[in-house]
Amino acid sequence: MKRLILSLSLTTTIFLSSCTELQKLGALIAPSEFEMATGLKDALTQGLFRGFDAFADPNSGNPLLKFAFPGDAAKIEKTLKDLGMTSLVNQVTSKFTNAMSQAVVAAKPIFLNSVKNMSFRDVANLLITDNTRAATDYFKTAMSPELMTAFRPIVDSTANLNGANQEWTNLVSVYNKIPLINKPLENSLTDFIAARAIDGMFSMVATEEENIRTKYEFRKTDMMKKVFGYADEQLKKRKEGSGS
Repeated sequence: MKRLILSLSLTTTIFLSSCTELQKLGALIAPSEFEMATGLKDALTQGLFRGFDAFADPNSGNPLLKFAFPGDAAKIEKTLKDLGMTSLVNQVTSKFTNAMSQAVVAAKPIFLNSVKNMSFRDVANLLITDNTRAATDYFKTAMSPELMTAFRPIVDSTANLNGANQEWTNLVSVYNKIPLINKPLENSLTDFIAARAIDGMFSMVATEEENIRTKYEFRKTDMMKKVFGYADEQLKKRKEGSGS
């Protein structure tokens, strides 16, 4: 009986050891460019879905969803409240948060298609890097103009629907008449909301990418596990080679 238990224990140990070695071996085998691109796109898509979930609930308490004034946000908000405009500020904050939430949810196909259609020319450089948001940065630089163009009509529709556009007109009219104002508020409500909603989405994608790069449990697909495992090994070798 003892021999049987010992044999089973030894077999299990060997099996687990073999699995570990196979995982290490898999991480050492360079993925193809297609696999790298797929793994990076999986990571970006996972981050986008996190963003969709957050924006779908404007009452989630996520600070990224709370409307922020341009420029020196705290100073602008304080100035308006000092002038007795607290009620207007609160109305704008609430309506803009809802408008952004509705716009992002409605624009989900645009965001997802923009990732699907990305062209990775320097995939290896995006994968094997100390920059934990390299793919997000590339995505944002490459796709922001296209996203803004496609996003504007949706934002315009949601802003008009809940009356945020009129609230904005009232606020801009009051603020821009204040003496010695160096930076007047921008008049384009649509561009204003679209830019901040897109920035909010990219912030969430960047956070998710960082988690995927630094924490194994965030790698939800086999391709992410393969390519980011490979990246881990290559970065480790690079650091060992530099003596750091």
